[in-house]
Amino acid sequence: MTAATRSDPTPVRQAGGLLRHRDFRLLWTGQTVSSIGSNVTTVALPLVAVAVLDAGTFQVAVLTAAAWLPWLLIGLPAGAWVDRLPRRPVMVACDLFRALLFLSVPLAAALDRLTVWHLLLVALSAGVARVFFETADQVYLPVLLRPEQLPEGNAKLHAAQTASYVVGPGVAGLIAQLIGAVTALLLDAISFLVSAVCLLRIRTVEPRVRRVDQSRSLRRDIAEGLRFVARDPYLRVLTVFGAASNIGLTGYQAVLVVFLVRELRLEPGLVGVLIAVMSAGGIIGALLATTLGRRCGTARALLIGAAFTGPPALLIPLGAPGIGLAWPALGGLLIGLGVAIGNVVKGAFRQTYTPHHLLGRVTVSMHLLNYGTIPLAALLAGAIGARYGVATAIFVMTAWLALTPLILLIGPIRRRRDLPAAPAAS
Repeated sequence: MTAATRSDPTPVRQAGGLLRHRDFRLLWTGQTVSSIGSNVTTVALPLVAVAVLDAGTFQVAVLTAAAWLPWLLIGLPAGAWVDRLPRRPVMVACDLFRALLFLSVPLAAALDRLTVWHLLLVALSAGVARVFFETADQVYLPVLLRPEQLPEGNAKLHAAQTASYVVGPGVAGLIAQLIGAVTALLLDAISFLVSAVCLLRIRTVEPRVRRVDQSRSLRRDIAEGLRFVARDPYLRVLTVFGAASNIGLTGYQAVLVVFLVRELRLEPGLVGVLIAVMSAGGIIGALLATTLGRRCGTARALLIGAAFTGPPALLIPLGAPGIGLAWPALGGLLIGLGVAIGNVVKGAFRQTYTPHHLLGRVTVSMHLLNYGTIPLAALLAGAIGARYGVATAIFVMTAWLALTPLILLIGPIRRRRDLPAAPAAS
């Protein structure tokens, strides 16, 4: 694979850092806008289901499951396909497709044809596009940046994404309160169009994808990525930890809106504000992650992030009307802090540690288990909520999350200050 032609070789230590890098700035802007739109939808879609279509707890949980199910269904072949295709056109096509999907919801509502099945189809189809976009995005960032720039790049992208967790729910709650949750989905459609335009304006010439031996089957390519993850002690334990923690994270988040609306009797606007506050810790974590990794070591930073991700989850079930809302706000704040630290460190590690020609397959192999547990967790939380009550579902899922940091103590990470720069075999 030939070296990429970079339009802006600005060193990472220059004043302003990567914000002076034109092409990274475009990528960062597009993803920030689309993340805000997506997090508007994270609150608006369940609100449409609950407030407009009177959906039950299990139906709302199925919406969350549908959005993540494609990682189980097509995750592995998507990773192999992305390693064979130019990445930027894949990302642009995914953005345009998702814009059309979310435009269909207010259109169906205007025609009085909106149903829960329509919302499920939109969530599932958008999830398919997300699989391809996120896999291509992980491989595309090292095309724009040098290896030493990747930690800062990942930190900035994650900080912007986490900021969207704060802005998006608040905007969704406000719009839903004023003019209805259906209208809020228009913002997501527009945000994907903005992202597509930003990607099209990037000047960096993507290196030509290495020609694949036509005799090689897709199955063989998939197996190569799976073997790399399964045999590597670092990627293996990070994958298992990610999968286990996502069960707890997604489980409580899948029924959180129902818990806040029906158990704590909150109005849509306050639901958005509370979820925004719970997400605010992620901004702090993303901003601290690179510095924490440099001063304490990247392996230790992962352990610190995990400690914040787990035990504070037990504060969320303590939520109650009035001053009792401080407990879920604090718990969510600390969880967001820990998740952001872990994701920034893990993302930069995977991009520099994995051979580039395998990066798409390795990324999606990890995501298969990481994200593949999400639809199962959402369905499990929905089933528990429907059978025993939503408060019980919240407690079970947060209790599970509190225990997951112990997984990182099983592998070699606990004995190191920093994660390795390359696999031992190389």
